[in-house]
Amino acid sequence: MLSAKSLFQEILANDESFALFCSIAASGESQGGWENARIAALVPESERELAPKITRHGADEDKHGRIFNALLKKRGLDPVPVPPETDYTMLLEKNGIGLAHEQLGRDERLAVQDIVTYLSHSRVTEQRASEQMDLLRKHFADDPDIGRAVKQISNDEDNHLAYCHEELLRLAYAGHGRAIQRTLRECALAEIRVYRDVSLAVMANMGRILGWSKAKSAVLAAGIHAMYAYERLGGWRRMVSLEMPERRDALGGPASTAPEFA
Repeated sequence: MLSAKSLFQEILANDESFALFCSIAASGESQGGWENARIAALVPESERELAPKITRHGADEDKHGRIFNALLKKRGLDPVPVPPETDYTMLLEKNGIGLAHEQLGRDERLAVQDIVTYLSHSRVTEQRASEQMDLLRKHFADDPDIGRAVKQISNDEDNHLAYCHEELLRLAYAGHGRAIQRTLRECALAEIRVYRDVSLAVMANMGRILGWSKAKSAVLAAGIHAMYAYERLGGWRRMVSLEMPERRDALGGPASTAPEFA
């Protein structure tokens, strides 16, 4: 029987598929770390109090990249090239979601609207990350190899999502509500397409490595398309709602250090 747990167990058990999984994850986290560091450096004067939280966000993302690389090292594996069709972060940028790397590479102060764009993009993508890590935590929190890493990253992603809710609500109360809702909707509708395409690409690569039958690959692809249909029909709305989180000031302190892996 196909399930998220059985699929991940299969990926985890094979060195080549595990190396690809960790390399994709580490690459995305490292890109997120760079993006947040640049945004923190370029934040407008009116939002300077937000800079330490953006810096903390980026530090967490960098930490996650180190954790995935540490998991590879623990298995005696090296990172592998990330197929372009599986690069979630860069594909989102190519679809016009978030702040472009070209803009972040310039030493020009951002505008408040750019911060709205950044936080809206993060609100959507952190929803996805939080859900994915919650699923892994449900099944693998006690796993001797990846359990500590899963719990650490899952907790951080929940903090990131809480931070996005709180800061977007603050900006909405300051008069940016319509811009926030418009940007959230644009981000969510683009993200679900990119997530579908990346999921299909990742499963195709895993299927090649693990020798999946055409029937198994077809079933998995059908499931991905069904999830996209659900999200396109209304599931995307969970990514654009805003409510004050229970975790207040979730990124108000320094980032925690990455756990050591013997």
